[in-house]
Amino acid sequence: MYLAFFGMRELPFTLIPNTDFFLELDGQHQALQLIHHALESGEAFIKITGEVGTGKTLLCRRLLDTLDDSFVTAYIPNPFLTPDGLMLALADELDLDVQRERGRHHILNQINDKLIEIRESGRQVIFLLDEAQALPEDSLEALGLLTKLETESKKRLQVVLFGQAELNDLLARDSLRQLQERVTFSYTLPVLSEDDVPRYINHRLSRAGFPGVNLFSPQAIQLLGKSSQGIPRRINILAHKALLLAFARGDTQVSHLHVRRALEDSEDKRIDRHLARIRGKPIWIYLLLTAVLSCALTLLLVYLFTSMP
Repeated sequence: MYLAFFGMRELPFTLIPNTDFFLELDGQHQALQLIHHALESGEAFIKITGEVGTGKTLLCRRLLDTLDDSFVTAYIPNPFLTPDGLMLALADELDLDVQRERGRHHILNQINDKLIEIRESGRQVIFLLDEAQALPEDSLEALGLLTKLETESKKRLQVVLFGQAELNDLLARDSLRQLQERVTFSYTLPVLSEDDVPRYINHRLSRAGFPGVNLFSPQAIQLLGKSSQGIPRRINILAHKALLLAFARGDTQVSHLHVRRALEDSEDKRIDRHLARIRGKPIWIYLLLTAVLSCALTLLLVYLFTSMP
């Protein structure tokens, strides 16, 4: 790999959400500020949405690192769970030894007793769900039921939902209107701006141990920003490929040509996947379609010639 060649300790552009590489740009800063303010205000539901690859999971893990001991956190990274499964997952995060065979009502009572115990100790429980757009509708309704457990002044359970834009569509359903109305704080993570892209790239290189400056030329960074549309995950994929190409050629700086070749490689892979989908279908379908189109074209030509004066 290129680590030794470029003098790095670790890969700078992996897809693993490593909080060591977190960069608090304006969008991330505003999201964290909003979440902290909402939690301190005792709000039941907080929603953070964003396009695929904009850093929602990394933000969620950064939030976990910034919460102090006054909060007890329960974190579910993939909440594609039934209502019972969701309650059991929360119970597990709260270190509860539940008796599953006694049913949902008993589990809910045990969770409620635990929340009261934690609240009386002066702490607050935060339930964080990543990829929340994957929550089934009935599980969201169960989540709303959990947040109705409250004291005279504060919620016993606060929920932070991180999800793709589809989460907004899910909550907009008529059956979930009451739940949607309880989401009093929400924020949409923006993509990186033109000024953010060089900061993002150079920050990750620095955190990875790169000892120099300007490993990526200005033209390479500009092309990365434009082709990725400012989405961090796409930048990571393209930047990693460009570094591999530079290393393979023995080049000590990544140029726009390396980035362009990385783009072509990514485009080739998308075409290959499309061809693979075609190859996976019965060939007679395509032969039949071709024959039908040919016949239609022939009939059209015959009609045009015979109708001419």
